Amino acid sequence: MRLKDKIAIIFGAGQAPGETPATGNGRATALLYAREGAKVMAVDRNLDSAEETATMIRDEGGAAKAVTCDVTIEDQVKAAIDACVAEWGRINILHNNVGISVEGGDAPITEIESDAFDRIIAVNLRSMVYACKHTLPVMRKQKSGAIVSISSMAAREDYPWVSYKASKSAMIALTTQIAIQNAEFGIRANVILPGLMDTPMAVDRRAEAWGRPREDVAAERDAKIPLLGKMGDAWDVAYASLFLASDEAKFITGVALPVDGGRGSRVG
Repeated sequence: MRLKDKIAIIFGAGQAPGETPATGNGRATALLYAREGAKVMAVDRNLDSAEETATMIRDEGGAAKAVTCDVTIEDQVKAAIDACVAEWGRINILHNNVGISVEGGDAPITEIESDAFDRIIAVNLRSMVYACKHTLPVMRKQKSGAIVSISSMAAREDYPWVSYKASKSAMIALTTQIAIQNAEFGIRANVILPGLMDTPMAVDRRAEAWGRPREDVAAERDAKIPLLGKMGDAWDVAYASLFLASDEAKFITGVALPVDGGRGSRVG
């Protein structure tokens, strides 16, 4: 019960369509937070998917509510945060998990379209700004809180598409800014950098976009991982998130934590 009596709001707590048994980072984190004692506000653009996550939590005996939200619309982000406070009175953990890439039209810098660039930046980065903007006043009043955001090792690697890399790199800088500017309030902010993960967004969406079998895409990604030659999964990200959200990490803030099976050790 590492999050006993904590209140967590998770943006991106639903799940992209994909093959079973792959689980998305947001859903895995929501389930793990709840298993460790947190009450969870599951937020997603797809209300049915958010409600499915909440139902899974309640079926295990946990407490969860689901709300819908387009994270690119500030009023909807604020409404989701307000709903969490109205339901449980506070927010101990903000988890930012929303992100898109190739499915949003990402491309190399010489080929990127303006609409695609703006869309990906809005979903990946502006959503984090909105969520932090409206959660930080709640946490400042409490004099406590943990913000955990999901960036990507794409920020540090030779990544082919410009919008995802730019947005995920900016998330790291924004996290360090939030960490130092809110330390006096007892608020911590950290960011996780997943590497190649076996999730519906990472594998299924790419396979669909490229018109290739899922197993071929997965095998190519597995071959790039030093640690046992196998991608990680959503639970690897979730357990890292759990640590950073918990009081075990009470003296850790402003950190960018790779979860990548050692692949980042090859950089440089």
